Order: sequence, then structure tokens, then C-alpha cells
Amino acid sequence: MNNKNIFIFSKELTEGNAQDVNLLGGKGANLCEMCNLGIPVPPGFTISTEVCNYFLKNNSFPENFKLSLMGAIKKIEKNLGQKFGSPQNPLLFSVRSGARQSMPGMMETVLNVGLSEKIIKELSLKSENKRFIYDSYRRLIMMYADVVMEKSNNLEIKNNGIRKKLESILSEKKKEYNIINDSDLKINQLIEICDLYKKKIYTELKINFPDDPMEQLWGAIRAVFLSWNGDRAKKYRKIEGISNNWGTAVNIQSMVFGNMGLSSATGVAFTRNPANGENKIYGEWLSNAQGEDVVAGIRTPLPINNASKNNLTINDNTLEDVFPDIYNQLVSIKKTLEKHYREMQDIEFTIQDGKLWMLQTRTAKRTGAAAIKIAIDMFNKDLISETNVVKKITASHIEEVMHPSFNPSLEKLAVPITSGLPAGPGCAIGQAVFCPEAAEEWSKNGKQIILIREETSPEDIHGMHASNGIITTRGGMTSHAALVARGWGKCCVVGCNKININLKYREATIENQKIKEGDWLSVNGSTGKIYTDKIELIENNLDSNKYFLNLMKILKNNQNMGVRANADNKNDAIMAKNLGAKGIGLCRTEHMFFDPDRIKEMRKMIIFKNSPQIRKQAIMNLLPHQKNDFYEILKSMSPYPVTIRLLDPPLHEFLPQELRQIQLLSDETGVSVKEIKSIMDSLHENNPMLGHRGCRLGVSYPEITSMQSNAILEATADLILENIPVSPEIMIPLVGSVEEFKNQQNIIKKCALKIEKE
Repeated sequence: MNNKNIFIFSKELTEGNAQDVNLLGGKGANLCEMCNLGIPVPPGFTISTEVCNYFLKNNSFPENFKLSLMGAIKKIEKNLGQKFGSPQNPLLFSVRSGARQSMPGMMETVLNVGLSEKIIKELSLKSENKRFIYDSYRRLIMMYADVVMEKSNNLEIKNNGIRKKLESILSEKKKEYNIINDSDLKINQLIEICDLYKKKIYTELKINFPDDPMEQLWGAIRAVFLSWNGDRAKKYRKIEGISNNWGTAVNIQSMVFGNMGLSSATGVAFTRNPANGENKIYGEWLSNAQGEDVVAGIRTPLPINNASKNNLTINDNTLEDVFPDIYNQLVSIKKTLEKHYREMQDIEFTIQDGKLWMLQTRTAKRTGAAAIKIAIDMFNKDLISETNVVKKITASHIEEVMHPSFNPSLEKLAVPITSGLPAGPGCAIGQAVFCPEAAEEWSKNGKQIILIREETSPEDIHGMHASNGIITTRGGMTSHAALVARGWGKCCVVGCNKININLKYREATIENQKIKEGDWLSVNGSTGKIYTDKIELIENNLDSNKYFLNLMKILKNNQNMGVRANADNKNDAIMAKNLGAKGIGLCRTEHMFFDPDRIKEMRKMIIFKNSPQIRKQAIMNLLPHQKNDFYEILKSMSPYPVTIRLLDPPLHEFLPQELRQIQLLSDETGVSVKEIKSIMDSLHENNPMLGHRGCRLGVSYPEITSMQSNAILEATADLILENIPVSPEIMIPLVGSVEEFKNQQNIIKKCALKIEKE
């Protein structure tokens, strides 16, 4: 450990900067940086991440830590002319976590630390704002009881935690007083609530709420450190790939109060719109409140400016209206922060008696569309270089912008009825249908469709293709629905096991809610959430998206490695090439056979193994389709190579699943239903994903390999004669032995020699 483990930040003395993020955490490092920039920040100090790791390992603080802590407190006291624990002129602290990478809401915070009965009495005699004092005290009691007394001491309470029980007291009292907002509580009512809180804490936890400011501070520091290993923090780190060894810093900051009356307020904001990247402050605020009121949804927040308004807040007063000078100051700070960090920021602020204080800044999360627009805007303003643009954009940003998405501000207001696995990207809205034929028919009539099935099979392909989105009640991320939807870039959610489908009545039930055929649904294939609200959809037209096109130009200029795409049709090949692909690395031919006309011919080849005439005719029917497929793909990707994988499906995907399909096959071929069923039984496999597939399909059915090879090589020959340079590469799939490979290689070579002769 460093000898120094506490770092001051203030206008007069700042002992860190943004580069100290590993030691001070993101919040602490940025508080130091804002002080260095001359931005108004309430003074305080940061306890380093090294102290956290020491504490978690030893369950104690390092040697001389107490001395350092008292010294840091004295420096803040001298700076402000206030004293921690003094009844006459008390200094209060906020105690917040701060990991080196933002983990919003995952760890703990305690506000108003340092209030005691003695201090409150003294302040009440001097202050004209007694309501503010007791409002701050009831907040401290609730947060401290939850974060410190219950969680950090592992005291389990049945039927919800202590916070829920205290919130229940507050709700009951507000009903009794006929009050809606916390800010309308009167002094005597707040005093009563504080007393009830304390009694409830003792009843439930068997310990008294601490009345000593120093005991409160030590308890809060300990609780923040322990929250690093809380369940929600661990889960978040696992999802985000954050190391468990980093630890969190603790930021102890002098309190500024947004709850001192109508001249005070609090808010959170983004320096740009996180949904679309518009270069205007976007955020929310509340008058006479503390920060937790905004983020916890205790009160409905107001828009900061007109650009932040939505349908629910269209008539509300903005911060710009009520505090115009403060708003202009906030805009000025926004410009300073973006110019310095060269990045969009997420900020928290408090207004105390008409004075603005900044409590936090950090890199803001945003949508893919916003990320691209912001990066290009900053590049155009010479704030960042091409290299910086590349670093700021992730693969998920690009994928997100390629698909339709919901208006984020509207989706935030919608409540999902159920959820499943996010199997296909983007979002979709449409009317519910429950069979593929209906989906196709409704689509032909110009309707938008969401197809709901227990699971899908190749038989459903026409309905899936006609639908805007697909929902299945079974299956996982590798199910038929998921694979096909991802290949098409179609919105899909699978494994929604709470949905029960009744095909007879053309409806589905989710718990007690019914979805009838024709009801509107909104599906988010990126999160797995399903809504009955008709949420506004934002379509992404890449050809006219100047920010996306500029980004692609920059990415191509900085490309260090050639990338091939996955594509199995002409349109995908063209798009891939336009986006910079240097060829196709995998063209899955099994995706080409799910068209109803083609799958019928494939079934004939598989089922009628002992009927050469039927099989030969099926081959002849498929060959022109396949030749055209490869001709279009190879031409679209010219002059780059295309790796075409010969047919590799589990056989069961091609077999008819329903009696009517078997009957149809029987009618066309003259083979009885009984005989077809017998052939199908002989093809049954316990594990079709590992059995008769890959090149073994071509070994058993050489006509398939021959047909596909002829189609590829004839298409290639035609293109060469047209002076179009092409480079097909034929992949023999899932080879298990050299003999299998040689068998398939011989078929392909034989086809090549024949075509070359011709």
C-alpha cells in the first residue's frame, strides 16, 4: 500500500486528477479533475481503493488510518469554517462509493452523515428553516438503517428489509396527513416520522440508531467497502467484465442541500441527449429535494429544458425557466467538461440557496446511434482524432444502429408483460398471429405481424419471413427460430415460457392477461422484453445516415485486418461489401432450402433413397435455384472470395412434422403415407445435432454434393465468361475422417472436370 491513503479535493487544495482513477476510483478522480478545472465542487476527500482491499482482506483499517481520517476532516473544517459534530456550526458529509469503472446503483451511499439529536436541537433554535433540518434527519435515518445497520451487519429481516418497513411508515403517514409529496410534510409531521423510524429500527434490528456523528461516519465508510462484495455488485461486475480485485474508493464530501426550500434544487443530466446524440443538455431536476429523489423515482422529476421534455412533462416548468442563470452556468460547465474530457458526460448537481454545486461527472452511457453521432460531431470539431473515433465505437453500437429500435423515452414508460431470451436483434411492433399461414396472408394485406409459436420449424419459414418479429414459448439461443431470425437480422425473442398458446381460439395467455389474434405487441429482440403498448419505432436507414457513413469511412481508413461476413443471399452480400467486408467467410447453404418449394424437393431426396427416378427429378428441380443463388452471391461479392459450405443440416430439420405435410408429399409422389412414415422412422436419430449431418449427408446422398458443386461451378463459369472476377471456396463440412474428405473431394473434382470440358 501507499503511505498516503486519503486525498483531499477542494478549490484551495487538490491532491489528485483524472489519471488517478485506479487509486481514487472514477468519482474521486473526476471530483479532483473538476476542482482543477475551477468548477464549483463541495470540498471533501477520497479514501483510496487500496484501503478498501486492505479492509476486505483484514476486516480492519490500516495502521494510522484513523489519524489520517481525522487530519482530512480538519482540513475540510478549516476550509469551510464548520466543524463535524459541532452543535453550533455543524459540518455534514455525504459518503459515496466510487469504483474505477462506473457501477451505477450497485454500491451504497449515505447522505447527511453527522446529524444527531443534540445538533438538531441547537440548529432548530437558530435556524429559520426547521423543516429542512428534520427532512434531512429522516433521510439519514432511513439510509443509514438500510445501508449500515442492516446490510453491513448481515441482519436479516423477514417480509422485506428495514428500508421497506420505514417507507411503509412514511406512506401511511402521508395518507393520514393527506399529502402526496414528501416535500409537503410539515415540521411536526417530520418529527413524528423520525421518532417512528427510530422505534421501528430498534424493534426490528434490536439496536438503537447511533446518535454520535463519528460513529455514523465510521459505519458509513465500512458499509461502502462491504458493498463492493454485495450480490448485486458482484453480478454487475460479472456482466460487465469488471475485476473483483479493484475495490472501491469512498468519497466523503461536505453536504450541500437541495432541500432547503424553493431556492434550492437537485438534478441529473447528460451533456448530450443519450438517445440520439443531440448536442443539448438532457436531464431532469426537482426543486426542494435531494439527489436520491430524482434517481429513486420518489417524485416525478421535471425536464431541465425544452429538449428534455416528453409527453408526460410537456407542460412542466424547466430548470431553464425557473433558474435561468443557474441553467446558463450549467451549459457553460457542460462545454468545459466536454472540451476537457473529449467525451459526453453524465453529471449530478445541487442548487443550494441559488448557488450551483457539481457533485459528479463521468462518461455517459448512450445508444448506438447517439454514440456514433457524438463521435463524428467531436471529430468534425477537432476534439478527437480518427483513432479516438475508432476507440469510442464498439461492435454493439454498430449492430444496434443497423436495426430498428424503440424510442428510449417511450420504452422507459412502458411495462413489459413478459420476457424471454433476446435471440434476434432490434425491435418490432405488429399484430399477434399464431400460425405461419395467417402471418403470410396478413402481411400480403399490408399488416405488420408478430408471429407467436411454441417453437418454429422449417415449415414456418414463409410465415417467419413475412413477420416483423417472432416470439416462441420454447427453445434457446440456438433454436431454429433464433438461428433463422439472426441470419435474417429479424427481431426475435425465444423461451417465453409464461406464454400459453391456444391455437383453437387463436389467443395466448400470460398469467391472467389474454392476447388475441390481431392485438398489438411491441418486441425488443435486444433485451427480450415484450410489451402490449404500441411503442414508437425508430427506423435506421443506413444509406441516408451521414453519421454512420462517415464512421464507416473512418473505420475503413483505420482497418488493420480484413474481415469476411456471414451471408447467404445477394442482399446481405451487397450490404456486407458496402460496409467493408473483404469477402464472405461463411455462406450457409442450408438456409437456402427453407423456401416451401425447395424444402419439398429436399424431402424427396432424403426420404426416397431407393427411388432413383424421384430423387433425380428432385435434383433437377433444385439445380437451377442453387445455381442462381451462387451466381448472385459471387457476383455481388466480386472480386472477393466466398466460402460456400456444402449442406450441413440436422436431417430432422428437413423432414415433414405434421400429418398434412406427409399427406401432401404422398399425393405428389404416389408413395403411401404409411411407407413415408416408415422411411422417416428409419431416419430417426437420438441426437440429430451430432449424428447424420455435415459431410456424412453428402456421403449418404452423393447427389446433394454433386448438385451443389455443379451449381457453384456452373455459376462461376458463367461469371468468368462475363469477365467478372470471382473466387469461390468450397467447404466440406464437419469432416470426421480423411476417407470422408476424399469421398467428397472426388465428387467435387469430377463435377469441375466435366464443367471445364463443357
